[in-house]
Amino acid sequence: MGRWICCPCSRAADSLLLLLVLAASCGPSLEATASPPAPHVKPSYSFGRTFLGLDKCNACIGTSICKKFFKEEIRFDNWLSSRLKLPPSYLLSYSGNYTDDAKSWRLVDITRLTTKYQHDQADKRICTALLKTRTCSLERALRRTDRVQRWLRAKRLTPDLVQGLPSPMLRCPSQRLLDRIVRRYAEVPDAGSIYMDHLTDRDKLRLLYTLAVNSHPILLQIFPDVEGWPFPRYLGSCGRLVVSASTRPLRDFFGAAPEVAADLALQLLAVLRSMGANDLNYFFYFTHVDAGTFGVFSNGHLFIRDASTLGIIDREEGSPLTGDQQEYKDIFSCLTADCQSAAVSCNSIREEQSLVMVCQELLPKLLGGKFLGAVQEKIDRFLQHCADGFAGDQGIDVAVAKLAELLKPLRSCDSRFAYRYPDCKYSDKY
Repeated sequence: MGRWICCPCSRAADSLLLLLVLAASCGPSLEATASPPAPHVKPSYSFGRTFLGLDKCNACIGTSICKKFFKEEIRFDNWLSSRLKLPPSYLLSYSGNYTDDAKSWRLVDITRLTTKYQHDQADKRICTALLKTRTCSLERALRRTDRVQRWLRAKRLTPDLVQGLPSPMLRCPSQRLLDRIVRRYAEVPDAGSIYMDHLTDRDKLRLLYTLAVNSHPILLQIFPDVEGWPFPRYLGSCGRLVVSASTRPLRDFFGAAPEVAADLALQLLAVLRSMGANDLNYFFYFTHVDAGTFGVFSNGHLFIRDASTLGIIDREEGSPLTGDQQEYKDIFSCLTADCQSAAVSCNSIREEQSLVMVCQELLPKLLGGKFLGAVQEKIDRFLQHCADGFAGDQGIDVAVAKLAELLKPLRSCDSRFAYRYPDCKYSDKY
């Protein structure tokens, strides 16, 4: 009986001793202890409030996408390396990459509403005109103006609150258009209301500032691509930078192959037709076009890349502003434009104004010298007839229709045109 009791205890003691020996042999000695690895320091952008324009808020565009910048989910220069550097601040636009999961990236355009120099000049103009100093708190200065005070008191954005702003979009504003701006303003939580109750004083100042400097981001918000409008997708703003889906400017395609040029020309004419006649009964027109006004996505689809020179006339409601009401001027009229420049009357806008501009400035560079013999001669003749603009709107329409019919068989159906391939194989539309 005693042996039965003693034996298990002996085995338990032996096991305990073995565990102690093993622990001693496995445990690190003082001399053998390795130095802990140095903490991994993740390289990051040295973002300053000045580069983004956050130091100028609330005289800025918005802050909806700032977290993406600071979390490095937006990077510049098509470069995903960890050796991150910021590009020069004086550029007007930047190519960048955007991610939602840190694994897949897509190209985006990062742009300023004007150059940094123009922004700085406008800031000095505000301080000098309103506070008689070279530098100041822009928000404090602008809050002293009559226009801001009226905006802060307003329950609804009405035509009298935007009169005199330089944006072509607001030259002939209807109440229906202004309600659409408030209801779809993407820098605030969506309230789906035409009233500005959901906008704070800060939000109202940012909206006013954006409309006064450049209405491009507002147009992207209120006429989104997901509804079929020919604009790149608006992704957000931070300070004075706007982020949108990436497109290559049309100028990059002036040397393209004939079938690519024909395809882009047909898309360009189709975009202009859709902007003149659409289900919402808005008439869109350009006050200026150049090689950067239009852009092309990677799938070959053509969009309006820069909407800053786009005007809107409401065919359903018209504009309540007439005569001297449109000539109202204040500091917001002069942030990016010459206060002395005369504005164009709403009644003077021609139906085919945009077509004439495109025939003069873009299509000859896109289609010139691309085709053989008689085909090129016909294209040149139709373009000249359109560009002259003397035959009246009906004559221009006829010339453009003939040009489109001539170009249709010149385009091809292959994977370069992903936006319509392989549909073009099975449809007479193409």
